[in-house]
Amino acid sequence: MDETKEKFARLIGAEKEEIAVLPSVSDAVAAVAAAMPQPPRRRQIAFTDIDFPAVGQIWLAQDRFKDHLIIIQSEDGMIDLEQYEKDVTDQTLLTCVPHAGYRNGFKQDIKQIAEIVHQKGSLLFVDAYQTAGHIPIHVKDMDIDILAAGTRKYMLGIPGTAFLYMKRELCEQFEPKTAGWFGRSAPFALDSGFAEGAKRFESGTPSFISIYAADAALKLLLEAEPDRIEPYLRQLAAFSLQYGAEKGLKITGHNTVHNRTSLISVYAEEAARVESLLREKHIIVSKRNNVIRIAPHFYNTKEEIGFVMDEIAAIVG
Repeated sequence: MDETKEKFARLIGAEKEEIAVLPSVSDAVAAVAAAMPQPPRRRQIAFTDIDFPAVGQIWLAQDRFKDHLIIIQSEDGMIDLEQYEKDVTDQTLLTCVPHAGYRNGFKQDIKQIAEIVHQKGSLLFVDAYQTAGHIPIHVKDMDIDILAAGTRKYMLGIPGTAFLYMKRELCEQFEPKTAGWFGRSAPFALDSGFAEGAKRFESGTPSFISIYAADAALKLLLEAEPDRIEPYLRQLAAFSLQYGAEKGLKITGHNTVHNRTSLISVYAEEAARVESLLREKHIIVSKRNNVIRIAPHFYNTKEEIGFVMDEIAAIVG
């Protein structure tokens, strides 16, 4: 666990003591929500309509916050910075945002969002599930207070392991309500206090097989380097947009590589059927409502993207 934490800390520019291992990002969000300190004047929680649904579901389940929620609205799956200026106020305790949208790959300028919400006195919680592993993340430079990321997607792991980052200076303000022996200063003492740093959010025995997988994946990603992966994937994204347009496909989100990841979502009225037919051809994509989501990584090629686009175009007509 320690070796895996150290690798994830290197991936995002943090310190190992600022990292906790949890089973999923949902567990990380729920743990933070339950442990949130509440200053007398601030009760508002803000999240966006492009967050993964679990984020909103978790905040709606918090009795002390559910009547003080602000949902920041997007337009065509994208959010202008001005919307954060408008919706985050001096009553906002914490603002949850995705680094990138899970449906269309819209990538947000986290550093500028951090500047806006911090000026209002709000903490910033970033869901990096769609970016960690292929988009460079530097939590100190971006001034992120809290970040969560799972290993199942671009971090090349398997279900069962996620990471929670929290600024060292914030940790002691949070008192976890789902505490367990891994999060204690003395694991075998009944009355010991919380462990120092983000470790206090850990609870019971984790999925060790998932941690071994995460450790191997992080080793690979650190060798490949996200700073080198991103430019290559930007080339694939540019090709996807151009070739998809040539094939007559409707791609959601930005029509340029500006403010987007390499994730490409193609509109398909019968997305479930399209996904099933592609799987028969050994093409692995994901349906999300009425889109087919293609998520290449550094091991994919332009030729593979072209082949996938050809097959989608043949199916959707």
